[in-house]
Amino acid sequence: MGQHPESPLILRYLGCRPYQETFEAMKAFTDQRDKHTPDEIWLLEHEPVFTQGQAGKEEYILMPGDIPVINSDRGGHVTYHGPGQITGYLLIDLRRRGLGVRDLVTLIEEALVATLAHWGIYASPRADAPGVYIDRGASKGFKIGSLGLRVRRGCSYHGLNFNVNMDLEPWSRINPCGLGVEMTQMADLLDSPAPLQDVSEYLADILTKKLGYNGHRVEDGLPLLSSH
Repeated sequence: MGQHPESPLILRYLGCRPYQETFEAMKAFTDQRDKHTPDEIWLLEHEPVFTQGQAGKEEYILMPGDIPVINSDRGGHVTYHGPGQITGYLLIDLRRRGLGVRDLVTLIEEALVATLAHWGIYASPRADAPGVYIDRGASKGFKIGSLGLRVRRGCSYHGLNFNVNMDLEPWSRINPCGLGVEMTQMADLLDSPAPLQDVSEYLADILTKKLGYNGHRVEDGLPLLSSH
């Protein structure tokens, strides 16, 4: 996976945004990109929302209450997005970078594990279910990072959710990813919470390196797209 100077990695910190707006922007970006379009990573928070992936089952949505449920074209089951959680969207030309889908999943999991290790938290992926988990001995453990991807025309979109310092109550309203596991977050595993921006920037650096880039360029806002 050599560096592609003509296609720098672009990083966008987008703040807190509605899910549907960002979802539509991801799809439009993927539809309109060509072989010269730079890869991008978007890091943001979402306003509270449950999203149902392509494998989702209605019985996993237990009691959504006042939080909307939106159908998504990513892989996986139902998940929750909310403030205090890093959502990372990886808009990557997999063919250009010589990556398969499983390679990208592993890369994201390794980046999350490395980010947690930087703050002294031991975590690991599971062979039977994508994501990153905190081992709790004989129990099923706690999930701290979730993954869901879609690949179209050789390019990925969607990506990861990473619980940093959020209200975990909405997770009790669903069966996350159909696994029956409890969720946790960095704030509950540290003596003092890590700033969300610091965690986002560290994660971005790890993802950049694992994707084979020497660095990234930060740009503001969503990309400008044609109206068609």
